[in-house]
Amino acid sequence: MSLYLEHFGLKEAPFRITPHTDFFFDGADRGATLDALLYVTLHEEGIVKVVGEVGSGKTMLCRVLIERLPSHVETVYLANPSFTREEILHAVAEELKIEFERERVTGVLHALHDRLIDSYGRGRRTVILIDEAHAMPEETLEQVRLLSNLETSRHKLLQIVLFGQPELDDVLALGSMRQLKDRITHNFRMRPLSAEEVATYLSFRMRAAGYRGPDIFADKAGALIARASGGLTRRVNILADKGLLAAFSGGTHAVTEKHARAAIADSEFAPRRRMPSPLTAVAAATLAGLVLGAGGFWMLAPSPTPVVASARVPAPAPTPSPAAAAPPQAPVVAPASAATPPASAESKTSPQLRPEQVRRIQGYGIGRNPLLLSRIAATLETLDAAPDDRYGIELYISDNADPARVERFLARARDSDRVALESLFIVPLKVGDRYRIWAFFGDYADRAAAAEAAATLPRSYHESFPLHPRTFAEFRRPL
Repeated sequence: MSLYLEHFGLKEAPFRITPHTDFFFDGADRGATLDALLYVTLHEEGIVKVVGEVGSGKTMLCRVLIERLPSHVETVYLANPSFTREEILHAVAEELKIEFERERVTGVLHALHDRLIDSYGRGRRTVILIDEAHAMPEETLEQVRLLSNLETSRHKLLQIVLFGQPELDDVLALGSMRQLKDRITHNFRMRPLSAEEVATYLSFRMRAAGYRGPDIFADKAGALIARASGGLTRRVNILADKGLLAAFSGGTHAVTEKHARAAIADSEFAPRRRMPSPLTAVAAATLAGLVLGAGGFWMLAPSPTPVVASARVPAPAPTPSPAAAAPPQAPVVAPASAATPPASAESKTSPQLRPEQVRRIQGYGIGRNPLLLSRIAATLETLDAAPDDRYGIELYISDNADPARVERFLARARDSDRVALESLFIVPLKVGDRYRIWAFFGDYADRAAAAEAAATLPRSYHESFPLHPRTFAEFRRPL
C-alpha cells in the first residue's frame, strides 16, 4: 500500500469504506442536510428521521454530526439494531454513566429522567442517535417513542435522531407504529449522487488524501463508475479504489475507461439504478427546503413496471417570430396562487426548447391517462415559452415513471380544493432507455414569489415534497 500511495502522491488511502470524517463530502445535499440536522438537534423538539439506501453515507453523516455538535451536547450513539426494549434503556443509561439499582424498565426510566432533568438544569442537552433503526424490533422502537416522552413541564429532555434504510418508512407505516410516526417532526433523505456529483466526489476524496495534481479519473472512467455504483458512495469508493489499483499496476497516473471497466468486472455488484440528473442536487438555503417528508417515499421508490408506449405527447404550439402581426401567446398555465403574472410575450423571442428535447418528452408513453396527457402538453408549452429566470416549485423527482401512478397523483390534485391542477407540470426525463418523472408547480416571476406560493400549498405537500424554487432554465437543462 505504501507504493500505491507514493505512486499517486497520497498521504493516506482516499477511498476507504469505513467512515472517516475528514473525507466528508458536502455535495449532493450532504452539507445542507448536516446543517439542518445541527439546527433541529439544537433548536427543535421531537424525533428526526434520516433515510438512505445501503452505502449512501448515513453513518458518515452521523459521525460528522456528532463531531460538530457543541460541547454542551451529550451524545449517545446506538448502532445495535437487535436491542430489546430493556436493553436499549440499559444501553442509554450506560452511555450516560447513570447508576441505577433496579433492573426493571420503570427503575431505569426513573433514573434516566432524574439525570436528564439535572443535565437540562445545567444548560446541557442530550441527543440519542440510533443507526440501523429500520432493523429494530417494533417493541424497541416503541420504547424509543416512550423515551421521547421524557420532559419537563415545558421542554423535551431528549432529542432523538433515527438513521435507517428505506425499510424504516415501511415499518413506520404500520398501524402499530402510528404514535411513533406522529412524533417525527423532520425527515431527511440521502439520495444517490448524480454522475456529475460522482466526478466531483472522486476529485474531492483524492485531494482530501493529499493529491495535488490534475484530476486522475478520466471523464469516461468517472461516468462508468457512476453508472455501475448507482451513485452510492460506498460503491463509488470500492470501484475507485480498484481503478487506482489497476492504474498503479499498469504504471500509469491516470484512471482510464479501461481501468474503470476492469474495476467494475472485478466487483460483485451490478448497476442498481439509473443516475439522477445533476439538477436533483438540492441547494438547501433554508431548513424547510431540506426536509423531505416520509409521506413522499412512495413516489421515490423505483417501479418495475415498464412504461407502455401508447398515447404520445403533442408538440408545443410553434412560437411566432417577433415580427409577426399577432404577438406570441403567453404560457397558458398560471397558478391561482401565483403572486405575479406569467411570463409575457415580450420576454422571449424564440422557442426555449430544442427539437430533440421535444422529441424526448414526446417519446414518453402516456397510456390511457387523460390528465397526464393534458399536463405534459401544458408542460411542453410552458417550458417552450417561459424565460430562463422565471420560477417553478419542485415537488419530486421519481424513478417510477409508471403513467398510471402519475395519473393518480394528478387526480388527487384535481379532487383537492387546495391544489390547482392547471398549476401542476410533469417533465418526463429520458435517462438511457428509461424515463424519470420530474413534477413541479406554478410559474412565478422570481424566487420570492415562488417561496410565498409554496407556503400556501397543503400540509401534505410540505410533508411529502421538498418544495424547492427552481428556475425554468433548471427544469429545461436535463432534457
